Amino acid sequence: MSAVRAEFETTAVRLGSPQHKRLLAQFFIDTHRDYDPERIDWPPLSGEELRRLTGLPFWQEAVATENVTSNTVTAAAALESDPQLKRAIALQGFEEQRHARLLAALTAHYRIPIEFPAPYAPRDLEDDFLFAGFGECFDSFFAFGLFALARDSGFFPAALVEVFEPVLEEEVRHILFFVNWVKARRAELPWWRRPTFRLRCGWIILKQVASRAKTARSLGGGAHQSSENFTLTAHQDIGAPVTLHGLLGICLRENERRMGHYDARLARPRLVPFISRVLHRLLPASL
Repeated sequence: MSAVRAEFETTAVRLGSPQHKRLLAQFFIDTHRDYDPERIDWPPLSGEELRRLTGLPFWQEAVATENVTSNTVTAAAALESDPQLKRAIALQGFEEQRHARLLAALTAHYRIPIEFPAPYAPRDLEDDFLFAGFGECFDSFFAFGLFALARDSGFFPAALVEVFEPVLEEEVRHILFFVNWVKARRAELPWWRRPTFRLRCGWIILKQVASRAKTARSLGGGAHQSSENFTLTAHQDIGAPVTLHGLLGICLRENERRMGHYDARLARPRLVPFISRVLHRLLPASL
């Protein structure tokens, strides 16, 4: 535990306050883990395990997503004047780029054919960062459940699952940082600019919800979706016998478990868990 975190352990923190910003930046910096994707000792796979891994259809989509996200987040550090928050966003950009490097190392080692796109160039730093961040809130929530399915079903060997555990923990930290950064960003605006910022965020969220809703309606149809939505359909590809109702339950449990590892004074993502909780209650268990 860092000295900064210890200072705030018993101190109430108002979201958007200078204390909240310090806590947010320090939490992210302190929980960074150091590892090198190019030095990972990839486990040997049996013929069937290799067939399962290379047969998954979403590697290209995953690479495309990481290309956009890593370049967007790296550029977004320029949005911040606060040196610690700037450092934290830059560190998140480094971690996102490391995810892309990890995918490159995995696909190269196991000879999975992938075309790597040209680096994405953000058009509007804030809008692109907001779009990427809200997209990660959706994708990570489902990734937590999919990872648990793959782990518990034995679809992937334990040694390979262990390689990706740090990536999942980084995704938890990324969306925790993002939702708190949005609140801090809004709080520092003059009161008359806050409604416009809320509307921008709401419009971006609506676009993300509409995109995922379109994918949810097509579940079971056999059509794979764009890189924005591949986490919603991936449970069909890992061969786990689970309904959408069951998947939502697993995602909710995994989200709560993983979020529970971090300081409770940091705001949690609420929209995706709320929508998923409602759907989980309304959907029949057989669906």
